[in-house]
Amino acid sequence: MSVPHRGMTEQAAQASIDQACRMLRLPSIRTAFPELAEQATREQMSYLGFLAELLLTECDDRARRRSERRIKAAQFPRDKSLRAFDFDANPNIDPATIHTLATCEWVKKGQPLCLIGDSGTGKSHLLIALGTEAAMKGYRVRYTLATKLVNELVEAADEKVLAKTIARYGRVDLLCIDELGYMELDRHGAELLFQVLTEREEKNSVAIASNESFSGWTRTFTDPRLCAAIVDRLTFAGNILETGTDSYRLAQTRARAEQAS
Repeated sequence: MSVPHRGMTEQAAQASIDQACRMLRLPSIRTAFPELAEQATREQMSYLGFLAELLLTECDDRARRRSERRIKAAQFPRDKSLRAFDFDANPNIDPATIHTLATCEWVKKGQPLCLIGDSGTGKSHLLIALGTEAAMKGYRVRYTLATKLVNELVEAADEKVLAKTIARYGRVDLLCIDELGYMELDRHGAELLFQVLTEREEKNSVAIASNESFSGWTRTFTDPRLCAAIVDRLTFAGNILETGTDSYRLAQTRARAEQAS
């Protein structure tokens, strides 16, 4: 049984707290306790109130670090947030719809999301931003380009590890596939992609961004029956958001050029 440490000096108490936090792996409390102790003295906080502040500081910091790890694990190519999205530049996109999607109920239900529109209309921004929101809410997220995913699947098939690779992509809560439709996929590549979608069907969400309307997907998936099956996997009980045809990136470039001239 440990003996209470009574009559400890302030300096000794601080050293003891620092050592205990290291042993118990409480880095946030170790960093914050001097300032919180001063605040508790100023505000005449109760012992319970002070303890609650310390523990909540550690909990909040751990939640932030977990969120950062999930965002890093998603392998997004760049940082994009909903706060930074310019809704005024693209009137086709309803802010209320995006904010509803940001609650991630569709991820919880395993529903798909399709972002369809021309280049420069905000598809990738929204895909990454919504994926980031999901990661911040505790979901496991993975981002990839469509061609990169297919190439990885082809290599996995050649190396006899296809089942393992498909299972890995099947486990994440949200799979974000960008630039679907930019390049034609041969039948083998399309079949492998279909296997990933089938693995996730009605269990875990898939979000895609494509510059082609569904009617144009036959140029990407040249087998009509396979194309129809993939469209069915990505639209059943899902959300479809059309971002339009007017590139706001191009409009911004033109506006800057006019201002410069």
